[in-house]
Amino acid sequence: MRNVLAASIGVALLVGLTLPAFAATETVKGRIVDQSCYMKDMKNNAGTDHKMPADVAGCAVACAKKGSPMALLTDDGKVYTLSGGLAADMNAKLVPHVGHVVEVTGDVVTNAGKMTITAADLKMVSR
Repeated sequence: MRNVLAASIGVALLVGLTLPAFAATETVKGRIVDQSCYMKDMKNNAGTDHKMPADVAGCAVACAKKGSPMALLTDDGKVYTLSGGLAADMNAKLVPHVGHVVEVTGDVVTNAGKMTITAADLKMVSR
């Protein structure tokens, strides 16, 4: 029984250490959105003001300041969850850019059809 447990732990450790190697470094351009609100109403919640169902001014910025997951929405409709240094400290680096078009270069991982980009910095493209 101990040998099976030890082997399982060893395999899990090996898999855990090799997963980052499968991440592809990419540069992705898109608009920073509040991921949760956007997924609830893709038509009306891509900016900073949202319909929840009534209009809520500055909803995306308020949620970002609370640490809600933020995402990068590309022109072709792909949604990348933002993580890493960009999302650290309650989205401190993202808050000033909510609703803006930016470029993010980082490690992209796809898991169960959901994409995540892990990065520390972004480049402003337009407001």
